[in-house]
Amino acid sequence: MTTTLTEGAAAPATDIARATDWPFLGAAVAMTAVLIALVVLDGEPRSAALIVAGFGLGVAFLKFEFSFTASWRRFLVRGEAGGLLAALLLIAIAALVIVPVAATVKGFGGAIAPIGPSLVIGAFVFGIGMQLANGCGSGTLYTAGGGSGRMLIALLGFIVGSVVGSLQLPAFLALGGVDPILASDYLGPWGGLAATLASIAAAAAVVVAVARTRGAVIAPRRSLLLGAAAIGALAIATFVAGGHPWSVTFGFTLWGAKAAHLVGFDFSAAPFWQWPGPKRALADSVLSDTSSLTDFGMILGAMAAAAGSKPFARASWPPLPSLAAAVIGGLLMGWGARLGFGCNIGAFVGGVASGSLHGWIWFAAALGGCAIGIRLRPRFGLSRE
Repeated sequence: MTTTLTEGAAAPATDIARATDWPFLGAAVAMTAVLIALVVLDGEPRSAALIVAGFGLGVAFLKFEFSFTASWRRFLVRGEAGGLLAALLLIAIAALVIVPVAATVKGFGGAIAPIGPSLVIGAFVFGIGMQLANGCGSGTLYTAGGGSGRMLIALLGFIVGSVVGSLQLPAFLALGGVDPILASDYLGPWGGLAATLASIAAAAAVVVAVARTRGAVIAPRRSLLLGAAAIGALAIATFVAGGHPWSVTFGFTLWGAKAAHLVGFDFSAAPFWQWPGPKRALADSVLSDTSSLTDFGMILGAMAAAAGSKPFARASWPPLPSLAAAVIGGLLMGWGARLGFGCNIGAFVGGVASGSLHGWIWFAAALGGCAIGIRLRPRFGLSRE
C-alpha cells in the first residue's frame, strides 16, 4: 500500500535529510564564520553586521524568490503588478529610516547622484542587460550563490563591464547634468520622508492602473510581501551598520580592478581610481569595503539556503545562446551600473529610499531598457515571459 503526502503535511525527516546538501551547507556557514572572525579580529564589529545582513539577504531573496528582473518583465509583457508593488513596499520600508536618519544623524548619508546623460544612458543599458542576463545586481549574486553556473558567468561579465565603465564614467559626467536633488534638502527630514512616501504611493497607483487596464493580476502573492518586508528590514540593518544605503555593484567594480591590477594593469592615470573613495578602496583590503562585505554575505547566504533545501549546483548547463546572453547581459549591466550610479539596489531602491530624484529617473530609464532587452531575449533562446 502506498501513502500519499497531503498538501501542507510535514515531509518525513529522511526526505529532508536527503534534500540537504550538508557539505555545501557546512562550507557556506564555515566561510561566513571565517569572514566574520576576520573583521572582528580587525576591530570592525559593524563590518561583521554587514556580513550577517548580507547573509540574511541572500537567504531572503532565494527563499522568497524575490526577483526584480522577472517582476519588471511580467509587468511589461503581461501588465502584472504584484512584483513591482512588492518592490515599492520594500523601498517604503527602507525609506522610513533612511530619509530622516540620513538628514539628521552625523555619519549617515543617503544614496544620491547627479542627474544627466550618464545616469540615463547607464540605466537604459543596464535594463537591456538585466533582461538578457535574467538577473540584476542582487539577482546575479543570489542566483550565482544559489548554484547557477549561468549566473556565475553573468557575474564575471558584470565585473568586467564594471571596470570598463569606471574608466569611462568621467567622460560621461563631463557631458553635463544637474546636481543631486534630495527631498529632505528642500522639505526637511520629515517633509522629505512624506514626499518620498507620496511618490512611492503615486508610482504604485500608476502600476495598479496599468494592471487594471490590461486585465492583469494586481495583488502580490504572499511570499513576495513577506520577502519585501524581510528585505526592507535587512536593508535598514545594512544602512545602520554601513552608514549609507545598501549597495551592490561597487563591490564588483572593485573586485575587477584588483584582479586587473594583479595582472599588471595600471590605474594611476584613470580619473575614477584617483577619486578619494575608489582610490582608498583599491589600496585597502576588500574586507574594508562595505559593498563587498554585503556581497560576500549574499553569496554565502544564498549558497546556504540552496544547499539546505536541495542538492547544490546539480542543474545542467544551458545551451550556448543562453550562455552568450549571460555574458552580454553581464557586460551591459556592469557598464550601465557604473555609468548609472548603481543597479536596482544602489540606484533604484537606495536612491528612492533616500528621497533622491535620481532613483526615479534611473527606474524610468531602466524600464525602457528592459523593454528592449525583452524583445532581444528570443534571439538567444530565452522566453519573452
